Amino acid sequence: MLDAYDTIGRSYSTRRQPDPRLAARLDALIGSDGTVLNVGAGTGSYEPNRRGVVAVEPSTVMLSQRSPSAAPAVRAVAEALPFQDRAFDVVLGILTVHHWNDQRRGLEECARVARDRVVILTWDPDAEGFWLVRDYFPDILAIDRRIFPSMALLRAVLGPITVQSLPIPRDCVDGFLGAFWLRPEAYLDEEVRAGISTFGRLTNIGPRLERLEGDLHSSNWERRNAELHDRTDLDVGYRLVMAESRCAERLTNVPVDKRFSDAASPQWW
Repeated sequence: MLDAYDTIGRSYSTRRQPDPRLAARLDALIGSDGTVLNVGAGTGSYEPNRRGVVAVEPSTVMLSQRSPSAAPAVRAVAEALPFQDRAFDVVLGILTVHHWNDQRRGLEECARVARDRVVILTWDPDAEGFWLVRDYFPDILAIDRRIFPSMALLRAVLGPITVQSLPIPRDCVDGFLGAFWLRPEAYLDEEVRAGISTFGRLTNIGPRLERLEGDLHSSNWERRNAELHDRTDLDVGYRLVMAESRCAERLTNVPVDKRFSDAASPQWW
């Protein structure tokens, strides 16, 4: 997906803005102090804005869109994090694991450098999805079930995990796949779709979009999904996963003042 993000990510910072309600849920798990490594950080959405935060991102296109005030970033991949064991209190991964070439290895690396816990925002492959993937793009559901990490894999690598559902607000300001569950016309916008990586994996989307547009004009969509208008949010399968670090069981202690100094001399961006 690196090449894909070098293409679709060119205006990611404008298409994808953090929703404050989702950010608050993440912040509650991350905590207000301690060091944080944001793996697969992209342009920095949902990244804590404070000292002690470091980002990892492989795409130069994404890195170039990070704000000058954003945390320092290193160009690297999750499968080979250029930091010593237990270098950070919290390791964060936001809608990124499904893009990794070797998910198990990447998760192992996250666990290795986490001193206290690993926090991941992902999508549950066992979820049913919602009307877009049910009625118009079932191939999206099939793709996502194949590429997103299972809860079983997360447990196998990270140990015991806490899983919280993350319902999406009806007026979510972010632009990921499930954000527009009550604004179906948004999926007809090429700019919106350009900010959703899964659409980049599809072919022959034109006829499906035409059918959606026709259903909106004829009110067929409204009749099939009328109950959604009474909802303030909707669970479409996004999950917050938290695992306490198991490093203490197998790694020697690392002095706090050396957690950054021996970081394998990465190339800071």
